[in-house]
Amino acid sequence: FYKSSELEKIIMRAAKVLEIQIQPDGAKEIARRARGTPRIANRLLRRVRDFAQVKADGIITINIAHEALDSLGIDNLGLDSIDRKLLQTIIEKYEGGPVGVSTLAASIAEETDTIEDIYEPYLMQIGFINRTPRGRVATALAYEHLGLVAKKELFTAEKLF
Repeated sequence: FYKSSELEKIIMRAAKVLEIQIQPDGAKEIARRARGTPRIANRLLRRVRDFAQVKADGIITINIAHEALDSLGIDNLGLDSIDRKLLQTIIEKYEGGPVGVSTLAASIAEETDTIEDIYEPYLMQIGFINRTPRGRVATALAYEHLGLVAKKELFTAEKLF
């Protein structure tokens, strides 16, 4: 994972190469939501560019970046609809966990490898899920981010192990 400041530089360089007009605060907004990953930052840059060309004057400002990313369903932490679906499934269907990754994958119709390689590392890094010997567990931060209230007993040591 890269720091947001490093991703800003990557985005500004990519914008120059692609001849995209972007303001520094627009690059900062894209970097903030890019999950610490240059590949995602570059993908978001192209999507925001398309949005700016259709909805604005082609210049990526912070407002355009914010509006474009919101319309793509990417929240302020870089979570997309699948991240939220994964978290909501752990919380609502499996009472916060623990739940095995193969069971979770079947529940959200996603490949186990995709969950383990794409979604889980970032969700663990930002503290939204824990991987325990019994399976994946949603943390209090995940509940808070989704606007849900967790029962205190969900976060006992017995529940985690």
